[in-house]
Amino acid sequence: MSTQLSSRMKNISASATTALFARVDDMKRSGIDVISLNVGEPDFPTPENIKAAGIKAIEDDFTKYTNARGIAPLREAILKKVKEDNGAEYTMDEVTVTTGAKQSLSAAIMAVVGDGDEVIIPIPCYVSYPDIVKLAGGTPVFVKRNEDFSLDLEAIADAVTSNTKAIIICSPDNPTGAVYSEESLRKLADFAMKNDIFIVSDEIYEKIIFSGNKHFSLSSIPEIKDRVILVNGFSKTYSMTGWRLGYLCARKDVISTAVKVQSQTTTTPPSISQIAAVEALTGPQDSVSEMVAEFEKRKDFVVKGLNEIPGVKCHDIQGAFYAFFDLRSYIGATTEDGKVIENDSMLCEYLLEKSHVAIMPGSAYFAPGYARISFASSMDVLKKALERIKLGLNALKC
Repeated sequence: MSTQLSSRMKNISASATTALFARVDDMKRSGIDVISLNVGEPDFPTPENIKAAGIKAIEDDFTKYTNARGIAPLREAILKKVKEDNGAEYTMDEVTVTTGAKQSLSAAIMAVVGDGDEVIIPIPCYVSYPDIVKLAGGTPVFVKRNEDFSLDLEAIADAVTSNTKAIIICSPDNPTGAVYSEESLRKLADFAMKNDIFIVSDEIYEKIIFSGNKHFSLSSIPEIKDRVILVNGFSKTYSMTGWRLGYLCARKDVISTAVKVQSQTTTTPPSISQIAAVEALTGPQDSVSEMVAEFEKRKDFVVKGLNEIPGVKCHDIQGAFYAFFDLRSYIGATTEDGKVIENDSMLCEYLLEKSHVAIMPGSAYFAPGYARISFASSMDVLKKALERIKLGLNALKC
């Protein structure tokens, strides 16, 4: 039948995070007091100097198409930032600006992955990685991490085949909050060099790091730089989620191919956002350190609060603004009306309906029995949410 939908799309799932976001939005519009801890979005406003730069861009009529790679001042600012912060040197034809970091990921994967290629993804992982690989015609190969969510290098080595094209990593990590050590990343770099594999390094949370932990970028290793595809953006560090701006640094042929993808999809990144992003990188950075300091206070409160709930286990969090916690002791419990909680998705659905708190099930990240909450909300909201979660879980019969 000629009007059937694409066969490729049959294996693609809608983003679990965006689906829950829509569900919560509908509940709120109907008058239900839902606490949303499901969205990875800082609750801080975009800093005033960045907003002012965007407003000025509009007033100056800088509202037209730009170079598909992004305006030169922004690319220059990105190159300076990457050199100073990450210790990596790229040229102007080794960087491109994208419509959000997720587009950077998509363009990067489409540039290097083709039909039959395999991409290793340590799990738990960001919900979109596997489907981005599938959209490119590749096959995601899942590899479990260690119990503390560090990289299991032996498991990665065992997963490599002649079809392996790339590995995707995220540090600081969504959803677990792990920060990979320099030692483990250098070992991964050596392994990738020996096996001629790309590493797609998602570093969108690099500035949100706690307790003396240190972010290390693979792009800083000269020997591996040609195999590293660096993904970053402005959404998390500068609370610019709605401005939709990311960037990609990689060798010339990867960037030129990624630009082809962009030129045939979104054409150019938003012009107004690019002017604001120049200010974000070159202007005062006080707002970043203030935001991270507040996130660390929330992190300490949330980890302590979760671990005080009977049956809940939560590792300390090294970076990003997520708590990923073990709820397996509640699988098999029954609700007050006799319904059996068969899995983490049912448990999160129960907490949404019973306690009016929206959290993400671990199975969305390929870690059944866990759940993720974002602590990018005020302390008052987090206190209220933990109270509701505790009451909801205590009402279950285990």
